[in-house]
This record gives sequence, structure tokens and C-alpha cells, in this order.
Amino acid sequence: MKKIINRHIRKLTKQGKWSLSVTLPIDLVAKMKWKEKQRVVVTLKGSSFIIRDWKPKKSNK
Repeated sequence: MKKIINRHIRKLTKQGKWSLSVTLPIDLVAKMKWKEKQRVVVTLKGSSFIIRDWKPKKSNK
């Protein structure tokens, strides 16, 4: 069990001058059925980040 918990601990990596990135565990991404290059929305709630699928706004046609 300890091995699985450690696999979900990640480090922030500097990407360019103004950003940081974090990799997501592939098993969690697979459970969400997310794909490579999928758009996601990152929000801050208290002291935690929320990462959710991005949904385009529906047009009123």
C-alpha cells in the first residue's frame, strides 16, 4: 500500500520563466478517461487545486 501512496506524490517542475508543471499519475488519468493534450481547468479552492475537464460553452442557436 505504501508504494501506491508514494506514486501519487509529485514534484513541481519549472517550465519556462513564469510557469510550473506537475505530472498526473497515469492510473488516475485513465480512471477519468482523459487523453493526451486534453484541455483541463485548474482552480484554487482553499489550499488545494481542483483540476477538471474543460467543457466549451454551448452557443444559443
